[in-house]
Amino acid sequence: MKRVFGAKKKEPPPSIEDASDKINKRGETVDEKISKLDVELSRYKEQIKKTRPGPAQEVVKARAMRVLKQKRMYEGQRDMLYNQTFNLDQVSFAAEGVKDAQQTMSALKSANMELKGMMKTVKIQDIDNLQDEMMDLMDVSNEIQETLGRSYNVPDDIDEEDLMGELDALEADMGFETEADGVPSYLQPDKEPDLDAELNLPSAPTGQTAAPGRSNAQAKDELGLPTVPRAYIRD
Repeated sequence: MKRVFGAKKKEPPPSIEDASDKINKRGETVDEKISKLDVELSRYKEQIKKTRPGPAQEVVKARAMRVLKQKRMYEGQRDMLYNQTFNLDQVSFAAEGVKDAQQTMSALKSANMELKGMMKTVKIQDIDNLQDEMMDLMDVSNEIQETLGRSYNVPDDIDEEDLMGELDALEADMGFETEADGVPSYLQPDKEPDLDAELNLPSAPTGQTAAPGRSNAQAKDELGLPTVPRAYIRD
């Protein structure tokens, strides 16, 4: 019979995503039914409030109980569907984790092989030799810079003791200029120029007049310097 009619092809098993989508759709249908029952129950509650106690009220209560039982049944189905969806989600997460782990292992193996190939071309000894050569080249470069930076005007036979003596003398001069006024000479303010001296004007006359017949010339000694008057002691 199989040869004549052929064997039925086996359908592939549903995937986790397909099964989850199908269950979610059933859950949405159940939720719609529960919503309709809630509307019907609210209507019965209003009728019970408006109806007086008696046979009419009991009939409304019986209808409300029937609707409430249907609601509880649909709620149980909805909870069961939610549990199934939760289980499928857990399986899906686990499967995705395994796929991620496989991809990670594949990437690590590829990187490991590539790293091994690169390490074969790089040797520690070659790096050390390169570092030594770089140090030698830097030393040679420093020597060249020092040679080119020499001064041609400075003689080689300068005595360091003479230089230190000149430096001490310079410091002494600077200290003397500082002690004069507490401020170095190069920091002191400029003096005002003497306009009378620049214009060669005669000095102003003083209140004392010279005695007649006496010359204003002052006596000078053998070197041409003015003599200092001496005090005479009377006997």
